[in-house]
This record gives sequence, C-alpha cells and structure tokens, in this order.
Amino acid sequence: MIAFVSGPVAALAPAQAVIEVGGVGMAVQCTPATVARLRLGETARLATSLVVREDSLTLYGFADDDERQVFELLQTASGVGPRLAQAMLGVHSPDALRLAVSTGDEKALMAVPGIGKKGAQKLLLELKDKLAAPLGAVVGAQRAAAAGPAPWTEQLSAALIGLGYASREAEEAVTAVTPQAEAAIAAGGSAPVPQLLRAALQSLNRAR
Repeated sequence: MIAFVSGPVAALAPAQAVIEVGGVGMAVQCTPATVARLRLGETARLATSLVVREDSLTLYGFADDDERQVFELLQTASGVGPRLAQAMLGVHSPDALRLAVSTGDEKALMAVPGIGKKGAQKLLLELKDKLAAPLGAVVGAQRAAAAGPAPWTEQLSAALIGLGYASREAEEAVTAVTPQAEAAIAAGGSAPVPQLLRAALQSLNRAR
C-alpha cells in the first residue's frame, strides 16, 4: 500500500492532483477541498489509499491520515465504493460525518450525490458502530459559519484560486453559481461543491 506521496505539485484539476515523486507524476484523486489546499510548484504531502481493481489502479489522496481512515471505513458499508466514499468526504469533513452518524442525521447523508433516503438510513445503521464520536468542535464550527459567509463559497473560491484563477475571477464564478447552490439548499440539502466547481469552471471558460 502507498501510505502517502510527497513532492512538488505538477498539475491540478477539479478532482485530481499530480504529484511528482522521484521524477514520476503520480495522479491522485482528491476532493475539491483537498485540491484547494494545493499550489502548483509547491511541495505537498498527501495521505493516500490505493484501490486495486482488475482493470485499474487508482490512488486517492487526502489532507491527513484521519480523512484517509474514514474513507476506508466508509467502504466497509455495503454499497459504498471508493467514488461514493470520496463524494461523502467531498461534502462533509470526517468529523461532520461522525456527527451525522452519531445523531442519525439522514439529511446530512442525503446531501451527498447518489445517496437517497433509504440509502442514508441503511448507512446510518451500518456505520453507527464503525465511526467513532466526533473528534473536534464541529457543532461550534457550524454555529460560527452561520454568522459568516457560507462555507461552500469559501471552499469553492479557494479551489478556484488553487487552480490558478485570480481572486476577482473566483468571486465572479462563485456569484454565477450561487443560484444553483441556493436551489440545492432550499430543497433541503447542502451546496454540492463538486458540481458547483464544475459549473464555475464552465462559466469562467465561457468568459474567456
């Protein structure tokens, strides 16, 4: 197993980073939040999990070991593969997932693309004894966020800047996708950052 990769960031995409390791470019699948922390040319260290399939070897990267461990634990639930596990971490932090499972929060899990009501109920049952209690002050962070900008706006803006766009361009792109985000929130979910990032990139490409 490749536990981590470390080296200069050679390329960035909305859901992938290429890390140069010993002269070899390692393609690592990441959440938008993880990509947002990276900068081209700067040295980065990502905790990783290698998923082996008959026809592929896919390396998934994470900001830290805790995120990787949760990624692997999520896959012990029936019906959860690496893509869905990564999607769950793309919407919620490890602690937010722990909080959702410990409190039986169906809506939090349903905010993840691909998880419906029945799927959320099943996951809550299967993960209840697998995910530990929240490690940090998730509740306090959520309350603080209510008084400031929506977390999705900050996450999306950071991801765009990490991909090389100027702050002004990132701000304009966030404004362009705000109606889409507000519609998702009004429907009882949360802002789907991966989809919003793709829509924001499309708006920026049209503007150029």
